[in-house]
Amino acid sequence: MEKEISWKVSRFEELTRDELYEILHLRCKIFVVEQDAPYLDMDYKDQRALHLQGYVDGRLAAYCRLFGAGGYFDEACIGRVIVAQEYRKYGFGHELMKRALAIEESVLGETKITISAQLYLKNFYESHGFKQTSEVYLEDGLPHIQMKKE
Repeated sequence: MEKEISWKVSRFEELTRDELYEILHLRCKIFVVEQDAPYLDMDYKDQRALHLQGYVDGRLAAYCRLFGAGGYFDEACIGRVIVAQEYRKYGFGHELMKRALAIEESVLGETKITISAQLYLKNFYESHGFKQTSEVYLEDGLPHIQMKKE
């Protein structure tokens, strides 16, 4: 069964309280609870990010945040990439990344992107043009690698 997803991009100050709460809830649900990685998700970088949100039937299904160069790393960056568990079978993660890369280029003027990727998602990010640029390191107790798209 196909699902329709609708996309929205917001600056921090444009998010409603309900949208922000839903974003923080989904990030906590996946990164802290599902992945059993206690860490402080709210890092005061959300205020500098663009927030790409994908909604299915009014519920947040996919999300990431986007930074221009210097907003997080020296290069532009995409982070907090998530798809809610119940929506992972629909290919929304790939659609999310395609949209994120397009927004980085069209809105932020960025084509060189750096990410800190969970190791198990290496092939996913490689399918979007990223290449591993570091050895494996632990971030919040989980194996990560730095990847770059030139």
